[in-house]
Amino acid sequence: MAEDLLEKGAIIQRDKETYAIAPHIPGGIITDFNLLRKLADVSEKYGVKAVKLTSAERFALVGLKAADLDQVWQELGLVPGAAIGLCVRSIKICPGTTFCRLGMQDAVGVGLKLDEKYHGLPLPYKFKIGVSGCGNNCSESSIKDLGLVGAPKGWRILAGGFASGLKPRLADVIATGLSDDEALALADKVLDWFKETGQKKRLGKIIDEMGLAQFQTELGLPVE
Repeated sequence: MAEDLLEKGAIIQRDKETYAIAPHIPGGIITDFNLLRKLADVSEKYGVKAVKLTSAERFALVGLKAADLDQVWQELGLVPGAAIGLCVRSIKICPGTTFCRLGMQDAVGVGLKLDEKYHGLPLPYKFKIGVSGCGNNCSESSIKDLGLVGAPKGWRILAGGFASGLKPRLADVIATGLSDDEALALADKVLDWFKETGQKKRLGKIIDEMGLAQFQTELGLPVE
């Protein structure tokens, strides 16, 4: 039976013969519009069945033949997005103060820094990050393992959310009023801590087992 080809960033499809790939486009932000033309040209050339916009702000090219994968990646000139595997899967970013009139914090700037440092980082279990520039929470930060939400006086940091499975969990607020640098430093702490636990489960389940106060204590955060 055909399987995913992790080294090629390819996910086997329902027909068990073709694959989907999702090139990594940080934050889903494209400023060189030739990339859109290239995606369309490559998709047409290699008989892609559909181009799917994913919840992780990527274009998934669906229906590729295994024999074409190497050439497709070469012609795209992109790297695979971490769509599967035990790692930081995605950093979802809203327009923030860069584009949105409602933005309170720089979601694009902070989100791209997180993406550059953590996308694809190997971990004991899958891990997702959301960065929202205001309380409208367009990047769904409250259902991410690590979430940042912009407020008038800085970032609110959330941890332990997930939407998958039969019992989704909203993230807990673990810090408020942080600057960009403080938020990035806390993200470091959370990811380092999670990696060191070695536990093969979502962060929210670990927090539920140990208690939120203990989690905050181990990160060196004040407990209210």
